[in-house]
Amino acid sequence: MSFSNKVLNINQLFTNCHSKEEIYNTIIELGRNSEAFSDQDKVEANLVRGCQSTMYLRSWAKDGSIYFQAWSDALISAGLAQLLILAYTGETPEVILKEPPNFLDELDIPSSLTPNRINGLSQIHLKMKQEALKHISSL
Repeated sequence: MSFSNKVLNINQLFTNCHSKEEIYNTIIELGRNSEAFSDQDKVEANLVRGCQSTMYLRSWAKDGSIYFQAWSDALISAGLAQLLILAYTGETPEVILKEPPNFLDELDIPSSLTPNRINGLSQIHLKMKQEALKHISSL
């Protein structure tokens, strides 16, 4: 599925959200439904710095694409990571590096977050781009 189609699917998740509280609840639900994350992947190298909560992001390359998985001790942070994972997992490093998460602004997600959460979201995206750069040489 293309990045554009993934963004359309993400937009669908929020079509019935008519308030900041509904947006926030949808993000929390995404966090609640995150994939299981192994304790052995909760290592310094996977730590996302700058998040208000503890956040780990692991990545791996397969067939020219990068895949992500995240864990956080806060559901809202886990949900924010899931939004980015839904968009960027399975994409090439070039797409991850060149496509900003403008869909978040279009969904008005930053206005539903505190400044610390917005910073954490930016840090998650930055970590994804750093991981994409690391994997370019291994692909």
